[in-house]
Amino acid sequence: MSRIGRMPITIPAGVEVKVDEGNLVTVKGKLGTLQEQVSPRMTIKIDGPVITVERPTDEKEDRSLHGLTRTLINNMVVGVSEGFKKVLEIYGTGYRATMKGKDLLLFLGHSLVNGAPQTALTVPQPEGITFEVAEKVVPITITVKGADKQQVGQIAAVIRGKRPPEPYHGKGIRYQGENVRRKAGKSGKSK
Repeated sequence: MSRIGRMPITIPAGVEVKVDEGNLVTVKGKLGTLQEQVSPRMTIKIDGPVITVERPTDEKEDRSLHGLTRTLINNMVVGVSEGFKKVLEIYGTGYRATMKGKDLLLFLGHSLVNGAPQTALTVPQPEGITFEVAEKVVPITITVKGADKQQVGQIAAVIRGKRPPEPYHGKGIRYQGENVRRKAGKSGKSK
C-alpha cells in the first residue's frame, strides 16, 4: 500500500466535501470553493469527518494514482480551510515592489521592456490570489496567498521569473529561505 495514499484525510469543521459521478471532487470552505477531477479508477469514501482513498489493484499506475489522488484532495481541504502562501524576498539596490490597486508593481532595474522605455513591471492579481507587500522591511517581502496550492506556486514562480537571483551579487527575487550559490567575480591580471 502507498504510505501517503492510505492515510485518512480529516475534514475540519466548516468544510463540506462532495464527490460526484466520475470522481469530480468539490470542496467548500471559508476561503472559497475548489473543484478537481481526480482519477475515476480510485474509490473515494466519505465516512463522517474522514475521507479515505482506495485503489482497485496493485498495478504500477494505480499505486502512483493512489498517493496523487489523496494528496490532491488533502490540498483542497487544507486550501479552503487554512489557505497556502509563498513568501518572496527582493534583494538589490533600488529594487522595490508596491501595490497599485490590485496589481503588483515591480521596480527591478529594467530600463527597456520590449523596446519601449518602462520602469515598472506589472503583475495582475488573478482571481483567488492576494498579494501583500512589506515595503518598510529589508529585504522587501511579497506574500502570495490563496486557496489553490498549484495556483499560488505558479504565480510565485512567475514573479520570481521577472528577475531571478544572479550568482555574483545575489540581486533579484528569491523565495524566502532560498540559498543562492555565490560565485567569485573576475580577478585582476596575475603577473
